[in-house]
Amino acid sequence: MIDYASAGSQRWLQIAVNRNPEVLETALRLSGAIGPTASVVWASPLRDDDFREYRDMAALTKAGIDSLKKPLAEFWPARGPVWDAIGVSTERTPVFVEAKAHIPEAASPATMASPQSFELIEKSLSEARKFYAPNASAIWTNVFYQYANRLAHHYFLTRFNGLKSSLVFLYFVNAMDMQGPVTEEEWHGAIRLIHAVLGLPKDLRSRGVFDAFVDVKRLRHGAGSQPLY
Repeated sequence: MIDYASAGSQRWLQIAVNRNPEVLETALRLSGAIGPTASVVWASPLRDDDFREYRDMAALTKAGIDSLKKPLAEFWPARGPVWDAIGVSTERTPVFVEAKAHIPEAASPATMASPQSFELIEKSLSEARKFYAPNASAIWTNVFYQYANRLAHHYFLTRFNGLKSSLVFLYFVNAMDMQGPVTEEEWHGAIRLIHAVLGLPKDLRSRGVFDAFVDVKRLRHGAGSQPLY
């Protein structure tokens, strides 16, 4: 069995899911991603599964999604986004998590897809942009592409397939191992910038997209030989 990651959002999310799920679930409740009395059965990253993270149809299967009205391959090429965490709430809602521990981590580069894959990606991102921000004209294949493609996959599930789902952008506070933000407000500033660049409205909760925050100081129990910073 492998040990916990040494640093960053990967480490803190592994600890949260496997050692302190109640801290993570409290953050999800506060964000609105799950109901006030709901909990989550996590499918990844699990220590018993060597903290494996999933993508494509394997990710959907982990989220309890067995069938689709529209095949994923018609929306996105193979080797799509790798989800940091996947779970199913006690309300039977799939939960997909993208986690960050420091602001530069959120500034993902443009897609490096092949020309054939790029054509499908660009088409799908354009459709998703019209759903989230009908009046926006930003190019979603450039800066903050990772953020955009997570939104696109959520759009694919909720609009194309009529599935209830929660997309959670999880931000760790006081991740001193990465010199990350020490307040939620710092993260809110970065989120506002991302939304401005992509032409998104300030609040996407009505679309099933939520921002959650976890202070690593609340993850009291360490993991392996690495200290809690």
